[in-house]
Order: sequence, then structure tokens, then C-alpha cells
Amino acid sequence: MSDADSRRFVIRDRNWHPKALTPDYKTSIARSPRQALVSIPQSVSETSGPDFSHLQLGKFDNDLLLNFNNGGLPVGERILLSGRVCDQYGKPIPHTLVEMWQANAGGRYRHKNDRYLAPLDPNFGGVGRTLTDSQGYYSFRTVKPGPYPWRNGPNDWRPAHIHVSISGPSIATRLITQLYFEGDPLIPMCPIVKSITNPDAVQSLIARLDMGAANPMDCLAYRFDIVLRGQRKTHFENC
Repeated sequence: MSDADSRRFVIRDRNWHPKALTPDYKTSIARSPRQALVSIPQSVSETSGPDFSHLQLGKFDNDLLLNFNNGGLPVGERILLSGRVCDQYGKPIPHTLVEMWQANAGGRYRHKNDRYLAPLDPNFGGVGRTLTDSQGYYSFRTVKPGPYPWRNGPNDWRPAHIHVSISGPSIATRLITQLYFEGDPLIPMCPIVKSITNPDAVQSLIARLDMGAANPMDCLAYRFDIVLRGQRKTHFENC
């Protein structure tokens, strides 16, 4: 592929993303705009940084089994989560910041507004970060999060999921999404997932079991590649 091809502009397919207003997903009612959008020019500070390539990470920043250790290991199914960040032509995105946050194995976040009755885990913080390597690869070690109920419908439950943030080359290019796990029966029931009408877009949000990367007698592994733009792109939240 020539350099010109790798820089070719790809028109955004707006049918890929859900509508801003999807009433069955009740939070979208308050979040969706009621008036025409206004284009605001971005400042230099929004388009030129920060540069994460020299970020000094802690030893366990990407290891959620150890980065909130208070004398023991967290409860739950131990998993490895890894993947590759690349553009629509398969070119790796190196040295970009990947952040993640999640509920614990019981389905509860370590957040003051989370009132779910599942207990907090004293050895699990639920947040991690890492930089992609020169080939765009990243990895985390964590526990599989639990599902939890939420105040959307009378008996709506969120599937097990992990939130993921990709910072890109600047603050203005930050993207946020969430990944689900292959085989979870709650995925097709979730009102947020059902707001996505393109089935291929839904599939782009599902991490696949990767037995080749699993640690025997220790951790199962899941693979979640993130593709930016193009026909095989990963769906990102916009509500």
C-alpha cells in the first residue's frame, strides 16, 4: 500500500453509530441534543498533545490483580485482556495511552455513587492503564467483571463489560468505548447494545476467548483489537 493510500480520507458512516436519541436507553433522552450542533474551532492545546510516549508508568499500572493490593488478591475469575490498536489499513498505533475501568467480580464499582448491594473488594480498585508498544499491542491482567442491575427498566441488567479509553495523539482525539465478553447471554438484552442497529458494529465490541494466550492453571485470556476508522472499525460510544 502506498503512503497516499494510507492517508486517504475515509468518509464516516453515520449509520454505524446509534441515533443520539434512543428512548429505550433512558439516559440518552437527557443527553441527546435538541438543537442543531454548532461547530467550535479547536485550540492548539486540544490538537497538539499531550505526548504519552515518554509517560512513566507504575510497575502494576496494567495489573489490576496487584495495583490495589491491600494484603491479598481480588476475588473473581482471573483473566488476561490484550489486543492491538491499529488504523483502518492495519497500521499500528504505537505508544498511545490505553486506560480501562470496570466493576469488580460482584458487579460493583469503587465509586461513591455506586449503591449496588454487592460488596466492595478490599483488594480491587478497578482501574488500569498502559501504553501500546511499537506494534500497537496492549495488555492487562484483571478479574472478569460481574453484571449488575441499573435503573433503566424494571429489570434491566448490564452485561459484564470493561470501559476502554484510547487517547490518540491529542485530547481532541480521545475515544471511549466498552467491551463485552463472548458468549454472554445478557448482551442482546442490554438497552445500550440494542441501540446499535448494525449487527457488525455490535460484534466489534465483543472480546473473544483466546485460549492461545491463556496461562494454564491461572488465567483465561480474551482478545480485543481496536480498529480506528474504516470498514472494520470498532464501535465507540457517542451518548
